[in-house]
Amino acid sequence: MSRTKPPLWLRWTLAGVAAALVALTFGITTAQADLSLGPHEATYSVTADDSLVADLGPLGTVVTDSPLPFTLGVRITVHEIPADLSAVDTASFDALVGDLDGYLQFFDSPQQTVRTVAWALIWDAVRGAGVAAVVLVVAGFGLRALLGPARRRELGRTLAPRTGKITGGVLVAVLVAATVTASAGPEERAALPASPVFAGTALEGARITGRLASVIDTYSGQLVETYQANEVFYAGARERLNEAWDARVAQEEAAQAGSEPTGSASGTSAGTDYVTFLLVSDLHCNTGMTPLIRDLADRLRPDVMLNAGDTTINGTSVESVCVDSFASAVPDGVPFVVSDGNHDSRLTTATELANRQIVLDGSVVEVEGVRILGDRDPLETRIGGGTVMAREETPDEAGDRLRDVACEAAGEPGLGGFTAEDRVDLLLVHQPAVGDAALESGCVPFQISGHMHKRIGPDVVGYGVRYVNASTGGATKGNTSVGPLRDSSEMTVLRFDPERRQFVDWQLVEVTTEGEAVVGERQQFPPPVPLPDEVPGDDTGGVLSGIGSSPSPSAQDN
Repeated sequence: MSRTKPPLWLRWTLAGVAAALVALTFGITTAQADLSLGPHEATYSVTADDSLVADLGPLGTVVTDSPLPFTLGVRITVHEIPADLSAVDTASFDALVGDLDGYLQFFDSPQQTVRTVAWALIWDAVRGAGVAAVVLVVAGFGLRALLGPARRRELGRTLAPRTGKITGGVLVAVLVAATVTASAGPEERAALPASPVFAGTALEGARITGRLASVIDTYSGQLVETYQANEVFYAGARERLNEAWDARVAQEEAAQAGSEPTGSASGTSAGTDYVTFLLVSDLHCNTGMTPLIRDLADRLRPDVMLNAGDTTINGTSVESVCVDSFASAVPDGVPFVVSDGNHDSRLTTATELANRQIVLDGSVVEVEGVRILGDRDPLETRIGGGTVMAREETPDEAGDRLRDVACEAAGEPGLGGFTAEDRVDLLLVHQPAVGDAALESGCVPFQISGHMHKRIGPDVVGYGVRYVNASTGGATKGNTSVGPLRDSSEMTVLRFDPERRQFVDWQLVEVTTEGEAVVGERQQFPPPVPLPDEVPGDDTGGVLSGIGSSPSPSAQDN
């Protein structure tokens, strides 16, 4: 009795499903990403054991529930753990304490780390599945060509009636292959007691093996207390910032109801639609500030957000989670313009670009109708490595180049010179001194910077105004701030009048080291410095020798 032969379409469908399953399983079970865990570089790999296992080498492992769906797990291989560690002593623990800031970054925003890892693994899984699918298709057509028509017909008559069994066998084989990637069996995981140290933290329920268990048992109190103090500080500061902002808005609305409108927190004034900016600077990986920045941005609804640089501490790949965290504070659809600082790097820039931020590169960009010029800092500073030039250009040379770009953007002046409306609206650079030449040339009316870790100005410099924002990360000069603030954190709200093409006022938002929040009143910027009646050009392509050679006026010259 001959077996019933399934229709051709069904055989091809089953073959396609089996091939797709093989490719997808291969892509998922081989997916990995090189990212970071706290201060360490780490490799994340997908497994099939429904657990998240952090492999810390000779220190042991940390095992907790997997954030991935189904029965998928993640194995984290942490690098830079000393391979020759033979005992847990004070010296080895001191080395771990030196990384405490990095671990706090992870605990401050574990959801951001998980999100970054998840997307990286998904993309690698898709890429692996695509490669596997291409290999299967090529192999299939290659085998088809090698067999020839006669042999294919013979195999078809033999295998067609067994299509269901063959497909089932493939599914079983795939499931068996997937399970061999497991990091530990269920019995082994169940045998590990949950560490009470992590109760109430992002790692609640985690199990620990190896020498790390003795480290945690001995020193966990200190670490957990630090973590909990960090959580309490920023939760309280966030609440008080929201209260302070709402109180300021209510005060402005009450004042407007009883008098002529002078401006509101929404960034508008009577008859004028201002462009509202929210400025941050020198975040230095203090992701504890991310929720506060997000809340302020949600309440302010800025048109543009600005970052005057030093988002990271050392510009390393492990600090990409910091960039991702701060990017999550930007409301959807709001442009985020960045001028990288001396503590950032090309790796920092790559992560910013991946988050669709506008990273200034020495050319003029127009954002919400505002012309902005800026560039990355000409210097690079690395902890333990000092400061070096990032490219073959000194800060003075970088300043001269930006001046030339600004003057060229203003256009060739006629006998009457150009007007304020012709100029670049904003120069955004990390170090204030880099903007001296542009401000003194008359080609730039307004500059924003960071770097100094203290607020300076707004001051008249040359024919423009400069404002230096303090550290939003609460970092003191020469030190970073991860954990409760070491110095006040400052953000600044600025408003730009597109009709007069000038910045009109600024408003300071401050979080103190005690966790208190202050939202200041709007303050007017110094009036613009008038340009000379005649601005003669020269033969250097638009650089204004008549202005650039004159002494810088003081505030009394307005």
